Amino acid sequence: MASGPGRAAHENHKSHEGRGGGGGWLGWREATERALYGDPGGFYLRPEGPAGHFRTSVHASPLFAAAVARLLVETAAGLDPAAGPPAFVDLGAGRGELAGAVLAALPEDFAVRAYAVELAPRPAGLDPRIVWTATPPEGVSGLLFANEWLDNVPVDIAEADAAGVPRLVQVRADGGERLGPPVAGADAAWLARWWPPDGPGSRAEIGRPRDEAWAAAVGSLRAGLAVAVDYGHLAGARPPYGTLTGFRGGREVPPVPDGTCDLTSHVALDACALPGARLTTQREALAALGVTAARPPLALASTDPGAYLRALSSAGEAGELLARGGLGDFLWLHQPVP
Repeated sequence: MASGPGRAAHENHKSHEGRGGGGGWLGWREATERALYGDPGGFYLRPEGPAGHFRTSVHASPLFAAAVARLLVETAAGLDPAAGPPAFVDLGAGRGELAGAVLAALPEDFAVRAYAVELAPRPAGLDPRIVWTATPPEGVSGLLFANEWLDNVPVDIAEADAAGVPRLVQVRADGGERLGPPVAGADAAWLARWWPPDGPGSRAEIGRPRDEAWAAAVGSLRAGLAVAVDYGHLAGARPPYGTLTGFRGGREVPPVPDGTCDLTSHVALDACALPGARLTTQREALAALGVTAARPPLALASTDPGAYLRALSSAGEAGELLARGGLGDFLWLHQPVP
């Protein structure tokens, strides 16, 4: 779940073509679904969870969860109190790290109904207040937060052939690829609207399933705010060769759909946005929630050395969350639900 591989990695991935036995060709959407979520052996169903293979903002610093907790409190202030305690829905919860940290960061007297939405089994030791579920709860009011979820919603990949016609890319379990039939129907319409081909050899991830998944998630809320946080790109600046890549053990690896690595690609978040949505960078969103990388005053080092060191450490963690060229460049899609 990091920067896309670019042209060089794309060519390296294409070099797998021809290896392995015949047959077994699938579109990338189906191949990814099997590799990540197939039972048994799906990558996201493994005991170590996503944190065993890559680091997100949740793992980088507790400042992130504290900011999300403040956003939940702000969201709750605009809800009808007669509806009862607000909900916090952690969509794509991994092993519940964010949900647990948000509960820990909330004021002690703040009542909340917490849900962790994940296909993997409930992890041992999770805060008992958290409801573990495979699907978002319906009809709740509060904050739905999807941190690095949409990039793992499987999508098909299109590549323009020599004539410039977008064709589905088919893949085997060993990573070998070939061009399949022309993209048609709703997927062709999505490409034409959101990511038209940029000449022969250009590639695009067809984001229509992500648009639909996000619309369904937002639709589960009765009122409140839905937020999607992810690596993303916007119309006018789409990467010409796509962003599909793999991760294993903290390292970027070729995207091979055999269940041994994460498969991820950046999200066309402007396509996901529904009416009334607002897009910001993580840097802007967290700054608005009080996260700052400002160094503490040097005078504090002599009056209270312990406090100075804690503040210095916090500033360093905030710097990672806000960094240009890193986590700070993530996009936040804010979707109010009246």
